[in-house]
Amino acid sequence: MSEQIIRYPIEQYAYYVSDIEAACQQWAEVFGAGPFFMDKPFVAPSDDFVETYRGSPTEAHLSYAWGQCGPDHHIQLIEQHNDAPSIYRDMFAKGDAGLHHIAICLNDVPAEKERFAELGFPSVTEISVGGQLMVAYVDARSMLGCFVELYTENPNSRRNFNEWKEAHESWDGKTRLIRPTNW
Repeated sequence: MSEQIIRYPIEQYAYYVSDIEAACQQWAEVFGAGPFFMDKPFVAPSDDFVETYRGSPTEAHLSYAWGQCGPDHHIQLIEQHNDAPSIYRDMFAKGDAGLHHIAICLNDVPAEKERFAELGFPSVTEISVGGQLMVAYVDARSMLGCFVELYTENPNSRRNFNEWKEAHESWDGKTRLIRPTNW
């Protein structure tokens, strides 16, 4: 393949886990990652938030935790609580764990989604807010072993990333490992 596939910096490494709280503890002990900001269970932030899996609304029940691992690595941990078809079940059965996706931030998700599709990596899950495509997960497992999340660059997400990094830099490594998200 002659065209560079990933054109933007990797912003995040996302791991599927079987027990999100235990995974937060493990990441803190092994890598010094944290603190983690958790949505358990995840609740869509608005009525305009629509997530689809292979063209249909998803029924996956999920928890997410976001944190920082050192100065340069933003980490997301994901646990699915049911067996509904999902982008997570595409890779992992209940009890499994591993790297699920890398995320890149960009300004034009629809155009990048189409470029990936033309390269043979179709979109599997999409999130729209107010009718506008904001996130697309493309299936790059055949090349990278994981999905790629195409995420719309926006001030709110950038603020969260920066706050999580600042929390990591001022954290003592022990106090309040798991915190609620600040949406």
